[in-house]
Amino acid sequence: MDEFSINQALPPPPSCPNGFIHVVQPGETLFSIAQRFGASLNAVIAANPQLTNPNAIFPGQQICVPTAPVPPPPPPPACPGFFHVVQSGETLFGIAQRFGTTVNAILAVNPSITNPNLIFPGQRICIPTGPVPPPPPPSPACPGFFHVVQGGETLFGIAQRFGTTVNAILAVNPSITNPNLIFPGQRICIP
Repeated sequence: MDEFSINQALPPPPSCPNGFIHVVQPGETLFSIAQRFGASLNAVIAANPQLTNPNAIFPGQQICVPTAPVPPPPPPPACPGFFHVVQSGETLFGIAQRFGTTVNAILAVNPSITNPNLIFPGQRICIPTGPVPPPPPPSPACPGFFHVVQGGETLFGIAQRFGTTVNAILAVNPSITNPNLIFPGQRICIP
């Protein structure tokens, strides 16, 4: 296929009134594009209804990247610990490990963080000190096997990878109350 034929096979660029058009580069995923431009993965998927499979994008494809919301104002000064300024490449999981706390403890004192997989360099977050809340009670026996969530994974992607559904995973993981909030290092049962 020559370049002209390839370009003819590409769908027209999406309408993108609240963002900008990005041309997919080799090696990019929707997740990496969302992270690069400070948008949520769900927002990028929602802005591109022409994508039949969000896990199958290709170089040269044009996608809409919604403009990221303005970062929230700094948290109020009442912090039961100390403040940390997020550096490039840091994750909430890594920050929690570095300071001897948990992701859940950090989220509890930073209500402005609504997606633990989306923090920004320069963002000021409270790191709680003192006793770490106990881990959740053990879940009932797993009718399959356990999987440790890796950075960048989504529940949808995990379900596809292991040939199951998000609902089936949620049914055996009652501790997951929001399917859009899973954390690197989290151990989940795959039925």
